Amino acid sequence: MRASSQLIPILPMLSVLPSKTVLAFAAFAVTGIVAAVFLVAWPSDSSSLPPFDLSDASYVGQASCVKCHQKEAELYNGSHHDRAMKPATAESVRGDFADATVEHHDIVSRMFRDGDKFMVHTEGPDGKMHDFEVKYVFGYEPLQQYMVEFPESGQSTGERDVPRVQVLRLCWDTEKSEWFYLAPPDVSEKLAPTDDLHWTGIAQRWNNMCAECHSTDYRKEFKPGKFELDKLPHYVATNADVQADPQATDHSIGEYHSTFMEINVSCEACHGPGSVHVDLASKTFPGWNRERGYGLANLKLAAENQIQACAPCHSRRNVVHGGFQAGDNFYDHYTNQLLTENIYYPDGQILDEDYVHGSFIQSKMYHKGIKCSDCHDPHTAKLKHDGNQVCTSCHQHPAAKYDTVGHHFHKVGSEGAKCVNCHMPATTYMAVDSRRDHSFRIPRPDLSSQLGTPNACTGCHLSKENVAEEKRGKLKLYQDWMLAAREGDEEVQAELERANQWCDEACEKWYGENRRRDQHFGIAISAAQQGKPEAKELLTELLKKRGYEAPYIARATALQYLSQLDPEAGAEMAARGIKDDHPLVRATATASLARGENVKKNTKLLQAALQDPVRSVRSEAARNLLEFPPNMWENPGARGFSEALKELKSGLDFNNDRAGAHLALGILSEQMQKVQDAVRNYERAIAVEPGVTGPRTNLAALLDRQLNEMDPSSETARKIKGITTKLRKQELPLLQRDADFVPDVAPLQYQLGMAYYVDGQMEQAMNCFKRAAKLDPTQASYAQATAMMYEKLENWDEALRWAKLTVQLSRGDRGNVQLLQRIQQAAAAAKQP
Repeated sequence: MRASSQLIPILPMLSVLPSKTVLAFAAFAVTGIVAAVFLVAWPSDSSSLPPFDLSDASYVGQASCVKCHQKEAELYNGSHHDRAMKPATAESVRGDFADATVEHHDIVSRMFRDGDKFMVHTEGPDGKMHDFEVKYVFGYEPLQQYMVEFPESGQSTGERDVPRVQVLRLCWDTEKSEWFYLAPPDVSEKLAPTDDLHWTGIAQRWNNMCAECHSTDYRKEFKPGKFELDKLPHYVATNADVQADPQATDHSIGEYHSTFMEINVSCEACHGPGSVHVDLASKTFPGWNRERGYGLANLKLAAENQIQACAPCHSRRNVVHGGFQAGDNFYDHYTNQLLTENIYYPDGQILDEDYVHGSFIQSKMYHKGIKCSDCHDPHTAKLKHDGNQVCTSCHQHPAAKYDTVGHHFHKVGSEGAKCVNCHMPATTYMAVDSRRDHSFRIPRPDLSSQLGTPNACTGCHLSKENVAEEKRGKLKLYQDWMLAAREGDEEVQAELERANQWCDEACEKWYGENRRRDQHFGIAISAAQQGKPEAKELLTELLKKRGYEAPYIARATALQYLSQLDPEAGAEMAARGIKDDHPLVRATATASLARGENVKKNTKLLQAALQDPVRSVRSEAARNLLEFPPNMWENPGARGFSEALKELKSGLDFNNDRAGAHLALGILSEQMQKVQDAVRNYERAIAVEPGVTGPRTNLAALLDRQLNEMDPSSETARKIKGITTKLRKQELPLLQRDADFVPDVAPLQYQLGMAYYVDGQMEQAMNCFKRAAKLDPTQASYAQATAMMYEKLENWDEALRWAKLTVQLSRGDRGNVQLLQRIQQAAAAAKQP
């Protein structure tokens, strides 16, 4: 009745139209009425609608959309989404390929044309100079990148069948119109051809690093290579003249036959597969369908629907499950990277690239229901307004409350008067790409002094005159100052503190009692990162808060840190967190529960989490249940365990071209006592990334445990012993390489120490264990290893000192108490004549 009653005003309109128009309108009266019914029949509370069943929808391509949506197509053409990736043609390539050269680390690369082909003469995977054909381009501005297919002898077998593709580090600066070499972040030295960061390495591989977000309906289709124990990886060899056949290396890791529907970010990347929509539109009476809506993802149902459609490509995230389509729950397929060191500052400001989502979900705007398209046109991807009008279109209040000198205290028209410069400070990535922090925060120079974090005010008020002249050339951007301070430059740190103090005093003068001084969540996270005594209490208080003061990404981070500092306190808060309203917190809580001492209570909570409506929580619950003895997860109380475990494995299989995925699968197999599956997964990990550390150690340890059940004199036992010895010999230089590259990572030092110990190099093992213990003085296992090494070397004074520390750090763990007693007895016996 409601629908038909609202049709009444349509009919009287006919009487006021010209007669010919009346006749024309009458011819379409039935169609018009049906359309009107469709418009008004939408339920008043659309948020209560279940998701439309679009499970059978398939991708149809942009051409099917353009037929009806020409206006949107015109806006989209030439956008950054449209230009996300293109075949290399005269129209798409912006770089100078007229025999242009660029020198980097004594390598002179040359860009030239070979007929219609765009070519690059540069260093290849074997360390020698070769000619490579550029097959695709990435992006349009402020830089453009270029891609090469490998192996070149086996290029695309079809229009959309793509082999391994590598992204060159030679880029075109579109603003300066010049070539430049894009070095990895914080890496200034020349990369070896065997380095993962070299342009031919896995870190520059389109198939696993770029394609999912730069194309539409991407499917990786990777088949892992075979494990060959006797083939020592060429990057393990100490002789620099030893080079591997690059073609053999390409094939040994496996093969890609990747596909996509559209080479760029097209219509269906944001709206979902369009076959149902096209089918509905082709009906005699097109329009909305009760079971299928418009046949597309309903991005207007709520702000979160749209945000989650953008988030997969605009977030720093981990993959939970492949196959995301617009309209899906983001947390069924991904989890956010938490606010950890080297990615975010303690207060959540961007340090490394976070691609927007991780910052935005911290903001007050997010918590008030603001969505991406409130500021950005969804088809052009440009801002909807110019300058401060982007902000004042919403933040008007009384007119000019914010866009005035009385608010920002800067000259009208100056950089300091721009809203974004104060509330969205920029960080430059990829050498030339300036990206703004979307947490929309109020500058807090007081927090900068306390936590060592940046703020928008200080970034503009630093003076190079206060640092030595030889340093000034490297301090081009605020982020350069922050990096120098983190690396220990006291002079730079002093200037940062001077500017922080000046800005703090200015804010006090300008805003007085109205100034923002609340207890920011960054104080708790910073305390945890520094191991301060008050960290536990601060984290606990943070976990009790909700909303803008404690965004869910901060709560999840706090729970992770609390579990590291105090596993039992973390488990107690996880018992609350497992019922949190957000899946990111619930998923994080599962790991904290696995560390708690109340096994019965915590396994019961994990078993309940197997029924969580969100896949990321179910998968993590299954993963962490495996930390307990089998009888705890094999019993009937663990309903849904096998299903959740399948989901977990499926998510890991999505990244089957990465060693980490196979390594995780191997660990899962071991936990489930499936030895052959574990062996196969560890072997695949070595095959797909022969230079990665971890799988050889795990495989050797697994085989050693099998040896304990064999006759050591048997032929099988001798063969397995030879395999484990070779695996560890191969692993040692890889661990040493990693430890040299990042010497301040405690777990890596510990692993290297264990490798030296197994290899019989006791002095080197001792040094690694001590370094790990000093880098992380809270870990009992590092102190324990050091104590045991001193015990083996019969240095009783040091052994006693470290054993006592081990007991203290482990809070009286029975095994460590026994270790101390054993050392005490041995020390006493050694002193007897």
